[in-house]
Amino acid sequence: MSLALQQAAGLAGSTLIAKGHIKMKTNFESVRQILESQLKEAAPTQGLRESIRIHQVADPVDLTQQAAEREMAVHNLDRDSALMRRIRSAIERVNNRSYGVCLECEEDIAPKRLKAIPWAERCIQCQETADCQAGRNENGNFTHGLMQAA
Repeated sequence: MSLALQQAAGLAGSTLIAKGHIKMKTNFESVRQILESQLKEAAPTQGLRESIRIHQVADPVDLTQQAAEREMAVHNLDRDSALMRRIRSAIERVNNRSYGVCLECEEDIAPKRLKAIPWAERCIQCQETADCQAGRNENGNFTHGLMQAA
């Protein structure tokens, strides 16, 4: 995110200390505008959706090439859809004034993290834990798949 967007969002702003927690002053309207802008950028284009359409070809090499391109397009659509869901969720958190609070531990998310990833749902510690668990699940599924293949 550019410095101008960060300043417009008030993310470069100050903090308050209340009830033992650090609270970030956030201009929620500016954050919403930034998130909505990023949502528009993340929306898949018609061309990307068209690239997963199956075309009949006679050449096996062309068929393999198209299958690989389709696989990449599906991966890109999945990634873009996940990002759009996260951005929509962040907009909803802005609307209900819970933006900037970790969904796991309910502590404040660091302003630097929100500058880098405005749609962040978790503080860095909870995100690292979630990433480790996801990595273990993926490795477990991979190993399980290898065992079944053998």
